[in-house]
Amino acid sequence: MSEVPTVADELEIRALLSRYARGVDTKDWELYRSVFTEDARIDYSSAGIPPGSRDEIADLFSKAFEAIPWTMHYITNVEITGFTADPDGDTATVRAMFYNPMQLPGMSEQSSCGGYYFHDLVRTPDGWRSRHLREDNVWFVNRPGAVQP
Repeated sequence: MSEVPTVADELEIRALLSRYARGVDTKDWELYRSVFTEDARIDYSSAGIPPGSRDEIADLFSKAFEAIPWTMHYITNVEITGFTADPDGDTATVRAMFYNPMQLPGMSEQSSCGGYYFHDLVRTPDGWRSRHLREDNVWFVNRPGAVQP
């Protein structure tokens, strides 16, 4: 049993995170779904979105993002820990920072937010997938409905 991911694992996991960002930013909800296992749980509660299943969140986003002109996620400082190579299934834990500038409906000023993504990953026959995502939204500039100074 190995505790260190291979270079190939690291590259595949980083590609998974890039696919996540591209899925959200291009509003490609099938691509978004492909990042997760079918039974994944996704928790954006720090941004005010109730936790849900992969399909519940994808369906919610497909409606909510219709009104959002654009978003542009940057995912950086990717740390892969808790890696196990095991005959019963390879797993890994990922902590990554995100920065997301965006244009929100009805707002003339650009908004942005940032924080951390925490993924619990599992290797599937189709490659690495997230079975749990928790977003920790640390800051938000020009949040809709916020009182501006």
